Amino acid sequence: MNISYAPNRLLDTLAEWLRAANDRQLSRLLQISLPVIQGIRSGRISLSPSLLLMMAECAGKTVDELRQVLGERRSKARMPQRLHRQLRAA
Repeated sequence: MNISYAPNRLLDTLAEWLRAANDRQLSRLLQISLPVIQGIRSGRISLSPSLLLMMAECAGKTVDELRQVLGERRSKARMPQRLHRQLRAA
């Protein structure tokens, strides 16, 4: 399957799965602020592994299912270094 990376496709699919009529409703259902949804749509904000995990939990899907819709081709999602340090310190 040769799907290009498309965050908008992921947001549209999540809206369909969650029966959200618009981005405002989607943001409430995903518990993500509307400016973050808008930032993802515009390309100003990238989808982090933690954000993808939150979306998967809210939608009742796996991260792999979301990554497939997203068109993510990396075999591993790397955690930001600062988050990795925080988890090790906990």
